[in-house]
Amino acid sequence: MSGCCENKSCTLDAMRANHGRVLKIVLAVNVVMFAVEMLAGLAAHSTALLADAADMLGDALVYGFSLYVLTRDEIWQARAALLKGLFMLAFGLGVAAEAIYKTIYPILPHGETISLIGLLALAANTWCFLLLYRHRADNLNMSSVWLCSRNDLFANSGVIIAGLAVIYSQSRWPDIIVGGIISALFLNSAIGVLRQSIASLRAKT
Repeated sequence: MSGCCENKSCTLDAMRANHGRVLKIVLAVNVVMFAVEMLAGLAAHSTALLADAADMLGDALVYGFSLYVLTRDEIWQARAALLKGLFMLAFGLGVAAEAIYKTIYPILPHGETISLIGLLALAANTWCFLLLYRHRADNLNMSSVWLCSRNDLFANSGVIIAGLAVIYSQSRWPDIIVGGIISALFLNSAIGVLRQSIASLRAKT
């Protein structure tokens, strides 16, 4: 029996070590891409890039919290997921506010920059998605992290499409519309994470 317990403990420790390595990689990727997209978004006057940059920052905070709860119990993991959901909700509302601002104060964004940076972000997030995919069912913490990564792929694709549409239409609206869609996507994800974490907390208390 003791050998069985020791084996289970070793398996759990190994899983946590694997989670830690993966989360550190995706954390670093998101911090770098946040800086790249934020600077490019400001330079290109792009709502979509700024929205994606905010999402990258949100993801970096998510991965940081996920690393914090790796060695903690399920209640702590549920609390971290709740906090992650609140961050996602805040960033979704921030993107919506940015889209409204650009509607009132119009300026034509630089479509080429939007598409190129969007493509770079898509490549980075595809790598993160593949790293996280095998761990998506390990626990609530890794499940919510993987959900963030999956949503990033849709957002990055939208940014690329927005850039191309701005180039060919010479209109600011594709950029604003994609920013609004990203906002709606992450507001929906935030609600899902919040519901799941609240249900988990109620079950544990």
